[in-house]
Amino acid sequence: MTKSILLIGSNGQVGQELQQILPSYGNAISVARPTVELTEPETLRNIIKSKQPQIIINAAAYTAVDKAESEPELATAINATAPLILAEESQKLGAFLIHISTDYVFDGNGCRPYQETDATNPLSVYGKTKLTGEQAIRENCTHHLILRTAWVYGNFGKSNFVKTMLRLGAERPELRIVADQIGSPTWAKDIAAVIAEIIPHLNSDIAGTYHYTNSGVASWYDFGVAIFEEAQQLGFPLKVENIVPITTPEYPTPARRPPYSVLACGKISTLLGKYPPHWRQQLRQMLKDWG
Repeated sequence: MTKSILLIGSNGQVGQELQQILPSYGNAISVARPTVELTEPETLRNIIKSKQPQIIINAAAYTAVDKAESEPELATAINATAPLILAEESQKLGAFLIHISTDYVFDGNGCRPYQETDATNPLSVYGKTKLTGEQAIRENCTHHLILRTAWVYGNFGKSNFVKTMLRLGAERPELRIVADQIGSPTWAKDIAAVIAEIIPHLNSDIAGTYHYTNSGVASWYDFGVAIFEEAQQLGFPLKVENIVPITTPEYPTPARRPPYSVLACGKISTLLGKYPPHWRQQLRQMLKDWG
């Protein structure tokens, strides 16, 4: 039987990828601003009540990490209160809620990939609000799947690290990039694909928290170097000749970031019977698709 799926946040990086592939997995309805405002609880409740979905996918979030430090109320409304409402309405309907979260729920003081069961300790308003949203879902919705991911980039959206690097690399001969923050760059298309692949498996036995990123690790500096190497081979217009590794204190930002936020993806790999593809391979494919 075809499942009815409500996708919230269809205009984001992952949301736009999901919008393209979800019709193959069910009767998908996509909503985003201005149709639905995550800061308006009743609007959110009403759209869920009117659509009566069997699966709700929340791909919406306040992701401006630094800006969140000066807009905590807005970040809380979108990242914490809205997931609570989604959880409550999902529970009433008996729907399954899939929610995207982040590596920023960890403080990054570890030295091995974070398991789903590891203690959280977010350093930023963004991380704290995302963690509050996770907790609200766990406490209010029996059938949920929280998917933490990290370092997301993609073909859609106005800005992400890859697009920023290519823009700056076309303008400047030298760039300075932080080299002491470690994570796993992850293509939005892969996140969307794994969410879609989970849909046929949805049942009470798999409810819980999962990690998903592309495999392999990198610093932002490593990621930047790889972007320019791949882009050069594909003929992107570049001026950049020198990329300088710097430390986090040399590039101060309003929000603190975890120095090490690699996520262990064994749990979801077991569920789906395969490991995530390597980030460098997926970066190459993204640039081919985009270019």
